[in-house]
Amino acid sequence: MPKRPATVRARGLGAELRELREQNRFTTREVAKRLGWSASTVSRTETGQRNISSEDVAALLALYGVTGEERDRLLALARKANQPGWWETHDPGLPSQLTALIGFESQATRIVDVQLVLIPGLLQTPEYTRSVMERTGVPDHEIEARVATRLGRQVIFSRPNPPEYVAIIDEAALRRPIGDRTVMLEQLRRLIKATEHPHVGVRVIPYDSGAHAGLNGSFVMLEFAKAPRIVHLEHKRSSLFLDEPEDVSPFTASVDTLREMALNPAKSAEFIASIASDYES
Repeated sequence: MPKRPATVRARGLGAELRELREQNRFTTREVAKRLGWSASTVSRTETGQRNISSEDVAALLALYGVTGEERDRLLALARKANQPGWWETHDPGLPSQLTALIGFESQATRIVDVQLVLIPGLLQTPEYTRSVMERTGVPDHEIEARVATRLGRQVIFSRPNPPEYVAIIDEAALRRPIGDRTVMLEQLRRLIKATEHPHVGVRVIPYDSGAHAGLNGSFVMLEFAKAPRIVHLEHKRSSLFLDEPEDVSPFTASVDTLREMALNPAKSAEFIASIASDYES
């Protein structure tokens, strides 16, 4: 089961609490004994495997001698960790894996999206998204809600501190016609426009690059300020999140290799524009 979105925030808070414990040279057993908790509760709090109340955080901060503005900041984080995001209240019918992914995206500081077949969801136009869903078996009565949800995810680029977003796209995704010519032309223009955003980088891997490290499948890597990076793998009716370092490291290596093989952002924009010109003629 994927972790709940609140856990993303809990992991960040937990990492800060762990740092405070280590600075004060407490073991998890010592903290547990002083607060009347179990050692496993302390450990799960620090790894974000449980939501933590403001009262629990206040107890830990008192133990660690944290006061003033820093105490207020950490208590605010604790309150925020238990507040649902728009994706948790907007549509109760959203798949749990999608709800988790949206939560992770909202907290990420860096997202690398490697796509072989389709344009990345965070850069899709509504018409492109709708065409994909019509062809991939999404029930008619769910399509518009799913399109709206995907558009809602794109607001991360307009938040005060947007994540760094890198889309590594195989040429096949740019060449595959989705919808009619107008749909594809607008989608390619949307990609070119995205390259103007200071936090967005679009990198294309041309056919003539040959075989590459992404051919095993598309994936998304998300990085956080106070929590380990994770990888999201999506399948037709389910998805999987990887967060163990030994599972994530091969994907990290793939990203490094793919960035070296891909065209730089400027040449990628020119490449996309050349494909768009075919739809204009």
